[in-house]
Amino acid sequence: MYLSTVDKPVPAARGARTRVAGTVLALGTVSLITDVSAEMVTAVLPLYLVIGLHLGPAAYGVVDGLYTGATALLRLAGGYVADRTRRRKAVAGLGYAVSAAAKLGLLAAGSSVPALSAVIVADRAGKGLRTAPRDALITLSTPPERLGRAFGVHRAMDSAGAFAGPLVALAVLTVAGQAFDAVFVTSACIAFLGVLVLTLFVPDHRGSPAGLAETPINPDATGTARPTRTEEAASSAPPPGPPAGRDAAAPHGAEPAPAAPGVSGVSVRAAVALLRRRDIRLVVLAAVVMGLATIGDGFVYLVLQRRHDLAVGWFPLLAVGTNLTYLLIAIPIGNLADRIGRRTVCLAGFAALGAVYLLLAAQASGWPALVVTLVLYGVFYAATDGVLMALAGPLLPAPLRATGIALVQSGQALAYLVSSVLFGLAWQAWGAGAALLVAAGGTVTALALVATMLPPRYDKNPERIEALEPLATRE
Repeated sequence: MYLSTVDKPVPAARGARTRVAGTVLALGTVSLITDVSAEMVTAVLPLYLVIGLHLGPAAYGVVDGLYTGATALLRLAGGYVADRTRRRKAVAGLGYAVSAAAKLGLLAAGSSVPALSAVIVADRAGKGLRTAPRDALITLSTPPERLGRAFGVHRAMDSAGAFAGPLVALAVLTVAGQAFDAVFVTSACIAFLGVLVLTLFVPDHRGSPAGLAETPINPDATGTARPTRTEEAASSAPPPGPPAGRDAAAPHGAEPAPAAPGVSGVSVRAAVALLRRRDIRLVVLAAVVMGLATIGDGFVYLVLQRRHDLAVGWFPLLAVGTNLTYLLIAIPIGNLADRIGRRTVCLAGFAALGAVYLLLAAQASGWPALVVTLVLYGVFYAATDGVLMALAGPLLPAPLRATGIALVQSGQALAYLVSSVLFGLAWQAWGAGAALLVAAGGTVTALALVATMLPPRYDKNPERIEALEPLATRE
């Protein structure tokens, strides 16, 4: 509840600063339900592939890389289509529906590795379609100075589902006598529930970010400093005279005609031009470097299971430990990122990932080492996942928000595909310990590169960064 009165304006202002948009909460609910479904499959998939189908590390690396990397091109397509049509909710809904249907495809695939790979690609294609439009809806419904908190709330709800998913999978396996098919069917039913909640309760957002006027797009922007809007208006003002043509001012009291989808400057040319802007290009490159130094969750959990000699039935609980940490600290870390800077928090999260790889390579044993590893892994996700999107969001013009976010996510996904395949090959050739040492070294190198590519000014208030954007002009 957020109450404001004439007598108490200050508490109302504080409430406004901490309030989260209804769109964020609705999308968080959808993500919570969907992640229960997704993590049910994710929690058992490594065991199913490595123990059930006897895949080696190299083959598993390919499948695991496809699990994330296959989304890259569809992230771009989903983001661009969502911006072009301004129907971000519809594109996200299609993605959620495709992933839900793919859960049933796991039943038809059986033990065929090619068929399983195709189903996994379809499932991840759905994720690729939905992620950028969903994150764009969050940024468009939230003022820039509160994006860290908004993404923290969303990712906390998402993590609640990720925390519950492995527990539900474990319960289903127990009741169904270790039958993986029962997990896949239950997962599909829960996923379709998420689609229903999205359809009924998530509003679409076709305008500019909350609290900001919409800025048209300049496809020729190069990242130079821009004049103020007042200066632009003065320099481009037409000579005195009656307005004419379709750009004439509307009569007093009349509503201006709504713009048709696709006519607000959203084009392939404008989308490609995003990468000509230095601030955006550096964020994309930083995401690629981070992806190259990140190995798949399945590898981490398989190493932990073998290092600590855990029974197969305990395997799904490893993801529970990571997701519980994520759930508990996502909102505080989002708030911290808004206060001290999103770049700093991202770098700290990446340092936590390097510590995870070093602990795994050192073959630390015992429950304390297991708990510390899972906590650090949760810190890595909480400090990088939503925070990176919060960092990128204010740099992107509103009409191309989903496309720009998709560029960041696609670069990271393609890099992840490469890193997963390479790590699988390294494990098979040199063993897990040596491969993990290489991964730890790569993380340290990547951390230094990202810290150099993203200078401290990326920690500044979003409004200050936006002031460096080139003047946006209509096409």
